[in-house]
Amino acid sequence: MSQVFDKSSPLVSTYSIVALDTVTGEMGVAVQSHWFNVGAIVGWGEAGVGVIATQSFVNVSFGIRGLELLKQGKSPKEVVDELIAGDEGRDFRQLAVLDAKGRTASYTGKKCIDGAGNIAGENYSVQANLMLNTQVWGAMEKAFLETEGPLAERMVASLEAAQDVGGDIRGMQSASIMTFRGISTGEQWKDRLIDLRVEDHANPVAELKRLLKVQRAYDHMNAGDLAVEKSDMSLAMDEYKAAMQMFPDNLEMKYWTAVTLVNNKRLDEAMPLFKEVFEKDKNWHELTPRLRRSDLLNVSKEDLERIMSQ
Repeated sequence: MSQVFDKSSPLVSTYSIVALDTVTGEMGVAVQSHWFNVGAIVGWGEAGVGVIATQSFVNVSFGIRGLELLKQGKSPKEVVDELIAGDEGRDFRQLAVLDAKGRTASYTGKKCIDGAGNIAGENYSVQANLMLNTQVWGAMEKAFLETEGPLAERMVASLEAAQDVGGDIRGMQSASIMTFRGISTGEQWKDRLIDLRVEDHANPVAELKRLLKVQRAYDHMNAGDLAVEKSDMSLAMDEYKAAMQMFPDNLEMKYWTAVTLVNNKRLDEAMPLFKEVFEKDKNWHELTPRLRRSDLLNVSKEDLERIMSQ
């Protein structure tokens, strides 16, 4: 299919990474650009299929069409070759494709604004255009390979490395990160594991890193809730504690931990948490009786009075 080149296409000067975690099978794409809402157009992915980054003068259709070609069984190289061959604006495009097997392919058009380049490695590809210098994509590769931990944190480290050596010649504005399961559950709402965007910020990579930490904390809270459902209060409290250690000033985490303790007949342990939360924000105090009326706080009238006296 021919793609008519339109120079009004967004000029998203971007550094990005697509990558796969060989331990978990998760795939992800992370980007930063001096462009508003970069996450809406550059990064694409689907569990069990692959991830794609389309940038420079962005051909947004590469995201959806690329995933469809991967579903047809084509390799990342075949996908890149087919998309680029049918695009009249190919000289201005930059594209990276990674499939669920960790195979990669990437492309930088000869008219992408310097500095521009890409590295397609095993289980990852890094690419950048309109950078301050030509060190960016090499620094991204090095950071990704040398950083330990979950896939998302490794990709953010790659974005940080890009910025540390100069980044986008125009500066920073937005960033995003998405991760997907390596094998689909068949339920899309479960298959996208992380989806974070910073639309407009003076330091979007730093803000993206902060949001990722928040997500990890709430992941602990969710894991605690699941443990409660399975009557494993020891594991639940370990998960809640981990979340609160990450964000010790977060009242909501403390409040719902206290509620869970009460519902599991551990009122005395909950009381100090209620006291701290109520002293810092009286609205939580006002909320508490409503939970009992909705059967979310399982206490007697007398025990509720004890809680409210804090």
